[in-house]
Amino acid sequence: MKNRTLFILLTVVAFLTIGCKPSDDKNKMEQWKAEIVTVEKEFNDMAQEKGLVEAFAYFAADDGVIKRNRKVVQGKAAIRDWYANDVRPNETLTWKPTFVDVSNSGDLAYTYGDFIFTSVDSVGVKKENKGIFHTVWKRQADDSWKFVWD
Repeated sequence: MKNRTLFILLTVVAFLTIGCKPSDDKNKMEQWKAEIVTVEKEFNDMAQEKGLVEAFAYFAADDGVIKRNRKVVQGKAAIRDWYANDVRPNETLTWKPTFVDVSNSGDLAYTYGDFIFTSVDSVGVKKENKGIFHTVWKRQADDSWKFVWD
């Protein structure tokens, strides 16, 4: 009788443990997705407040990569230099992700969504270029998220 009771108890505990795992994984996944939404918002907000040079340099991983004008720019310093040399004061970029996904391990994520690039020419004519962006994020050793591809 003791063995049967012990078996039933262990079986119930095993089912409860197995039953809780997907919920825990789902909670972690939702937490990680929320982190990425937050970092995307912080990135966009910094671009509006401090400019594209500072924002892209801050949120780039040391080994981050951007593709601009059919060229690949590699590394945080090179990304800063590219933006410092190519972006004019009358140009702004805003974006918001419409999709976020995170790896099961929580160390990689990607987003895509809509962007609007706005420029004002020398006579004050405002031009907007709308499109879709895609960013790949990697969790850093300090637990922050930095982009590795934009």
